[in-house]
Amino acid sequence: MRSRFEKELKYLNDELIEMGNLIESSINAAVAALKEQDVELAKRIIEKDDEIDQKEKDIEERCLKLILRQQPVAGDLRLISAALKMITDMERIGDQAADICEIIIRLADTAYIKDIVHIPQMADVAIKMVKISIDSFVKRDTELVKVVIKLDDEVDELFNIVKNELIDIVRKDLEHKEQVIDFLMIAKYFERIGDHAQNIAEWVYYAIVGEHYVY
Repeated sequence: MRSRFEKELKYLNDELIEMGNLIESSINAAVAALKEQDVELAKRIIEKDDEIDQKEKDIEERCLKLILRQQPVAGDLRLISAALKMITDMERIGDQAADICEIIIRLADTAYIKDIVHIPQMADVAIKMVKISIDSFVKRDTELVKVVIKLDDEVDELFNIVKNELIDIVRKDLEHKEQVIDFLMIAKYFERIGDHAQNIAEWVYYAIVGEHYVY
């Protein structure tokens, strides 16, 4: 019975990794679409969100079957419960990549008011956070959780840099205030992606230790 349960947990790990790959791909593509003002790529990312939503449903179903059929206790139950929490944050990351692409489509025929140096940097850190948070679950590694939480400070710092740059622009030129708002929203979505990755890591910590992470 235990062997079968371990096999089911392995399937669950694999599906979480697959969902992580999907959202990572969406974030990477969103950055590329933003840089190149690529409307067709942005549209494909929006369409891909349905695949991420379906993956969330598949994993949720697997988790519920594990709980009902195997009736796990203690640490095993916490792991499965954490997976259920994780996929909610992962699905929201997919939504936010799609939201970014909606703005990219709106900006398609407009010259950007500034170079977008720091926003891709935010995305790179956020992607790293997503990957490490999922890896922490698969490896049951609380040290990786701490890495994710530390990286969130980098995302927040970059967001503040972007925000201050945009404030300076709008002070000098009110004509482009709508695009300033659009870029601020894009930066905010990436900041939220980092927050969701941190949420994932904190649920992993709880699953392993049985206590909430203390800052």
